[in-house]
Amino acid sequence: MKIISTDQAPQAIGPYVQGKIANGFLFASGQIPLDPVTGEVVGTTIEVQTQQVLKNIRGILEAADLTPDAIVKTTCFLKNMNDFVPFNNTYATLFDQTLPARSAVEVARLPKDVLVEVEIIAAVEA
Repeated sequence: MKIISTDQAPQAIGPYVQGKIANGFLFASGQIPLDPVTGEVVGTTIEVQTQQVLKNIRGILEAADLTPDAIVKTTCFLKNMNDFVPFNNTYATLFDQTLPARSAVEVARLPKDVLVEVEIIAAVEA
């Protein structure tokens, strides 16, 4: 197993790692819209928060020498399912033509009261 750590995504704020490679897959911890430098929440809208989440995901992927095309599964947590359409429009910008499987659920509360969290699983070996 290999631990993935980068300054291009927020540092873990608990007993977990940003990502771990095991058995040919990268398992990345859920990303919320934190600025990696300041640790502060970025934005107040679902679009801006989702953009930051995607930047954080890209940072983790780059640290593992991967691109978004390697993502095979995402799990998306939304504070409000009424945000699904604007979230989806922003989320779609992460991908070219290779789309992952996905789950999207509404949750009662997210860390730091953000609007969105996304976790990924990516294939490391073809």
